[in-house]
Amino acid sequence: MPRKVLIIGGVAGGASAAARLRRLDESAEIILFERGEYISFANCGLPYYLGGVIQERENLLVQTVQGMQERFNIDIRVKSEVTRILRQSKEVEVLAGGQTYRESYDYLLLSPGAAPILPPIPGMQRQGIYTLRNMADVDKIKGFIEEKKPQRAAVIGGGYVGIEMAENLKHAGLAVVVIEAAEQVMGPLDVEMARIVEQELLANGINLILKDAVQSFQGETQIDILLGSGRQERVDLVIMAAGVRPETKLAQEAGLEIGAKGGILVDEYLRTSDQAIYAVGDAIEVKDRLSGQNALIPLAGPANKQGRIAANNICGAKDKYLGSLGTSIIKVFNITAAATGNNEKLLQRAGIPYLKSFTHSGSHAGYYPGAFMLTMKLLFSPTDGKILGAQIVGRQGVDKRIDVLATAIKHGLTVYDLEELELSYAPPYSSAKDPVNMAGFTAANILKGDVKVLHWEDLKGLAREDHLILDVRTKEEYDNGHLAGSVLMPVDSIRQGLAEIPRDKKIIIYCKVGLRGYIAYRILAQRGYKVYNLSGGYEMHLAEQYKYAEGIDLNEQMTKFEHIPSPTATLEGKTVQVDACGLQCPGPIMKVYKEMENLQTGEVLEVLASDPSFPRDAKAWCERTGNTLLSSESTAKGYRVMIKKGNAQASVPAHNQNPLDIPHGKSIIVFSSDLDKAIASFIIANGGAAMGRKVTLFFTFWGLNILRKDVVGRVEKNFIERMFGLMMPRGSKRLGLSKMNMVGMGPRMIRNIMQKKNVASLEELIQQAKDSGVRLVACTMSMDLMGIKAEELIDGIEYGGVASYLAEAEESDVNLFI
Repeated sequence: MPRKVLIIGGVAGGASAAARLRRLDESAEIILFERGEYISFANCGLPYYLGGVIQERENLLVQTVQGMQERFNIDIRVKSEVTRILRQSKEVEVLAGGQTYRESYDYLLLSPGAAPILPPIPGMQRQGIYTLRNMADVDKIKGFIEEKKPQRAAVIGGGYVGIEMAENLKHAGLAVVVIEAAEQVMGPLDVEMARIVEQELLANGINLILKDAVQSFQGETQIDILLGSGRQERVDLVIMAAGVRPETKLAQEAGLEIGAKGGILVDEYLRTSDQAIYAVGDAIEVKDRLSGQNALIPLAGPANKQGRIAANNICGAKDKYLGSLGTSIIKVFNITAAATGNNEKLLQRAGIPYLKSFTHSGSHAGYYPGAFMLTMKLLFSPTDGKILGAQIVGRQGVDKRIDVLATAIKHGLTVYDLEELELSYAPPYSSAKDPVNMAGFTAANILKGDVKVLHWEDLKGLAREDHLILDVRTKEEYDNGHLAGSVLMPVDSIRQGLAEIPRDKKIIIYCKVGLRGYIAYRILAQRGYKVYNLSGGYEMHLAEQYKYAEGIDLNEQMTKFEHIPSPTATLEGKTVQVDACGLQCPGPIMKVYKEMENLQTGEVLEVLASDPSFPRDAKAWCERTGNTLLSSESTAKGYRVMIKKGNAQASVPAHNQNPLDIPHGKSIIVFSSDLDKAIASFIIANGGAAMGRKVTLFFTFWGLNILRKDVVGRVEKNFIERMFGLMMPRGSKRLGLSKMNMVGMGPRMIRNIMQKKNVASLEELIQQAKDSGVRLVACTMSMDLMGIKAEELIDGIEYGGVASYLAEAEESDVNLFI
């Protein structure tokens, strides 16, 4: 008898479990209940939609109900809230459309997620105060911004959602203040690393209020926020981002065990205290892989993996979920911050001994333009060097380094292993000694006793009469700022100045980031001095004062770090930004064409694209359309092209003095009904249309099948016409390939690849051509010979013969036969 599985909640955990269940068991009855309208949406992308980074709402919908039902044969019931779990009868009670009914199950999987924490603050229910959890929330906030035009916003909470919301509200044009009750933003980071993030927020106009909690919301037309310190902030919009708590109401009422952290308790197989009920995602307590203690880790990555494992086990496997490292990453304006494993607070709470080190390395080789500082904090065991945690902040290359370190922690590697890792190197991407290697070298030196270190907190309360603080930087650096009471002795002159260094005191050495300090340490340690190097150098002191990375061009490691300003900084007049990333040819050029129509002469279009051919296409487009290509550059995020409307002559042959005499039309005869040739025809046509050219596609003989409708009503035909119709493909969706058709498998494969590569389908290309004014002409003579009737063809088709084609050909500088 087929197993019946009910899933409560979609998005990451529930939707991934449902899809995995179907892949494992085609006969299972799977029902997914979602109290909202959407089963799978990019909740991590919601802030970026509000900020306009993600412009299309539909892009947030990862999977639709219809799409998932068709692909996986799953009974999906949206706007259906499960209100009770009846464990004895193995049923759930469902409220939908005002009616209540029951549904039985063999297995039940809970994926209710987590809800925003709403502290009991007076005035919380007033208009203009929102949380952000789902599509309904984002629609409300978007509507409020568009309708009310708020000028100032407050974000309550400095976690991931709070910081992302602050940045994107700033992008939306609002003045923003972040209010955080703790002493820092970004709880997964330790305080000195969080200061770098805070500096970036301040530098981009975000106001920060730390160690101050909201007491009440007051006011009439605006919202007055009264803080514990007595301070008051007046805003038009409030986003509550004080954290999330597991949704456990159903589980509690059903008598399932709840852990001390407030999440649903599950075993290593993700079973609850009821063996027929599994739970995944933000609602459950998981094992911290380092401390072994239970933890709440509301992240999409672990939830997806848990959904897969739970589905495996429902189908009879014995897969274990061994816990989570809490690996996380966030973009904050121009920098990235990431963490994995335990931070100092967690290690102290768990009673785990640790050592720490700081390194500052270039994101890639310093002699290659565009390298930026990566600041890395490593936490490791004082006995065997096992890596316990890592944090990185920088502009580029943070993501790949944190992933390497997360992998290292997962497999129990040590700092000695980091020294030996063979990582890819080329000047644009890294250095011969990757930042991960450098972190390993530094930590291993501490463990082996090659260097003794002190940290910034060790300097507080230090008996200065027993110590000498030695600054081994240059005089210029020292004069620009130094530790109080420190003595300057540049590293290159230490050997000559040994007589001036007292032997009866402990010597504390510091430089900018630690490297010169280490060299000075080795010189003195080998001569019998009691010496310590300040881990992380003066840079960590600057971080505390929100001055991190000032003077980074000081050749610390005999490399040069350069900052390449955005071209927009030197432009005058209006500049419009367009994001064409993810689009394949001719998508970016068509987007340029449409946006340029809305600009006035002299205004500039800044286009970001990921298609490698776009810079060349943009250059050719500008030359042929009379626009000016200002700049074209490759960036860490893709390709940036700046185009000024007008002020450039369209290129014409030198021998032709009158550019108006040049035919610029494009004529294409489409003879083939092969899918690949049809796609090529429409890509060329859309490219021509994007350049403002008149384009005509002339369909003849087998090419007419591209224009046929998939489904058509009864059409009067004679016997021969009906036979032709049966032997030919009906419409674009049934076309075969010219090569590797493989009895229909080839077309399905190429369409699947096009979808994954974000290339428009043939049907989308046809619609784009029609929208761009491309003429689609069907040859009436061929229609008559092949028995194809006008009512069989898609809308928007013109009809003509050879004279129509020749007339267009004479006005064209391109004539193709496909």
